[in-house]
Amino acid sequence: MVYTQKIKRAIKFSIKTHEVYQKQKRKNKDIAYITHPLTVGIILSLVGANENVICAGILHDTIEDSVDYKKVDAGMLAERFGREVADLVVSVTEVDRSLPWEDRKADALSHIWQFSEDSLLVKSADTLSNTSELIDDYTRYGESIFDQFSASKEKMLAHYRHVIEAILERWRENPLADDLKKALVDLTML
Repeated sequence: MVYTQKIKRAIKFSIKTHEVYQKQKRKNKDIAYITHPLTVGIILSLVGANENVICAGILHDTIEDSVDYKKVDAGMLAERFGREVADLVVSVTEVDRSLPWEDRKADALSHIWQFSEDSLLVKSADTLSNTSELIDDYTRYGESIFDQFSASKEKMLAHYRHVIEAILERWRENPLADDLKKALVDLTML
């Protein structure tokens, strides 16, 4: 079975977290945020990731982006989806969202060196989803897209380059390596 009950539950849980409870949108767009975790799940399924990795991809932002009155935590994910899924989500979650952008991103980047291959795969799919959307938006709207972020264009692009380079150095056989390399080239064109 490919479209498992666990994957269906992960989709429903992610929809509740991002859409039902907060109507979350992509940065300054009228596009439901849920499109991002679903894209991550699709990317993971296309490279043949296992059920737990696909679920983690679909759920990867639920801890980070849940609202206080419906706060998602690792225990909740472990109870519903198992410890492996919860651990994968925690591994790619920014620990302290109250920190300044640069500190959060530096901390997240440093964690890549301890990631398992499954965590690297989730991070790769997340990065591909985000960078491809950024590149598409830049092609369509130009420089103005960077006004919506709390970091400058230069800092954002440098961060994505560092993340991709770290992932590629950490796991050369990553099934998303070619896609990440292409994203790296495309980012240099912005």
